Amino acid sequence: MSAGMVIVGAGLAGLTVAETLRAEGYAGPITLLGDEPHGPYHRPPLSKGYLLGETQEAQLVMRAPELLAKKNITLKVGTGVTAIDRAAQRISLADGSTLDYDGLALCTGSRLRPLPLAGADARGVFGLRSLADSRAIAAALETARNVVVIGGGFIGLEVASAARKKDKAVTVLEAADRLMARVVAPLISRFYLDLHSGHGVDVVLGAMVSELVVADGHIAAVKTKDGREFPADLLVVGIGILPNAEIAQAAGVECSGGIVVDACSRTSDPAIVAAGDCTARRMADGTFRRLESVQNAVEQGKSAAAALLGRDREFNAAPWFWSDQYDVKLQMVGLTAGFDQVVTRGEPKGNKFSTFYYKGGKLIAIDSLNQPAEHLTGRKLLDKGVSPTPEQAADIAFALAGLLG
Repeated sequence: MSAGMVIVGAGLAGLTVAETLRAEGYAGPITLLGDEPHGPYHRPPLSKGYLLGETQEAQLVMRAPELLAKKNITLKVGTGVTAIDRAAQRISLADGSTLDYDGLALCTGSRLRPLPLAGADARGVFGLRSLADSRAIAAALETARNVVVIGGGFIGLEVASAARKKDKAVTVLEAADRLMARVVAPLISRFYLDLHSGHGVDVVLGAMVSELVVADGHIAAVKTKDGREFPADLLVVGIGILPNAEIAQAAGVECSGGIVVDACSRTSDPAIVAAGDCTARRMADGTFRRLESVQNAVEQGKSAAAALLGRDREFNAAPWFWSDQYDVKLQMVGLTAGFDQVVTRGEPKGNKFSTFYYKGGKLIAIDSLNQPAEHLTGRKLLDKGVSPTPEQAADIAFALAGLLG
């Protein structure tokens, strides 16, 4: 009897691998292993609607267990994987049992980067990665008065937005000199600084956190190196994530800032693929790219399933992301690294505009705020390799869609 396909990780990437295998005609056993106590669920609402009570827990469910059972996909929750025996094609589980595989998909996701300070384990200190995390923060928000967020990236700012909507006093401490500095141009950073400040958030840039003040086991305040102290009865730490690549590395699968994969999600082991946040894709120039997004989980999952079936399905679409803060939806496509020119299309004061990023005269990325149609056009432009001139991009009267033919 075939050992079948085993998928480690029951998030979006793992679910996509399982369902794609079935859709592509694979008839053997499929086992989907998740270390959380529930099946696949949507993560983006955890820092947005779920915190506000606008999204109910039932709405987070991606696939009910009975739907997976209909596809003959065996879901095992609360099941941690401790080791991979590549020679025997067998994995060891936390309960002491083992499971053989013909093909193995590692969709192990990522974990929160810890805050390296004493008191980070105090009551009232949270990170946000899982449903359990979001539940705990939502409960704490009900009674909190002073909320401090460490980190001015997407997650931190989305939590800050939710907390202000609940009328909490909110402080955001960002070590860099602008918000979301790793991914957006200064113009977008300034826009979001004004947006949050306008909603009453105290945004502190260049804030180097030096100490957590804990009283009776509960967070009380956060201190910065310049001597300032910010009261906090709820602290949310959003300083990035780390890929869960340890079991792959221990098994001798190539890793470099994540589980190394090619464009078809293959690892260095012919019987093992990987998809999602845990991966680092080797690019044509030898560099590695890590993407943390819904799109990446889905597209790599499809590529991984194809690879397990001996087929090639490259994931080459332009990467896209989004963030909801207050009444502004930021939609991003492409990667801004190395840009040397930024062009604005529209009027920032009206909360509806886009920024076009160029490198050497070629369009490489677009950020759109409350411009969903423009975002979709931008995705098509980048996927087709069509680059409007900076003058065309800046001219709101110029129909960008007309360049698509």
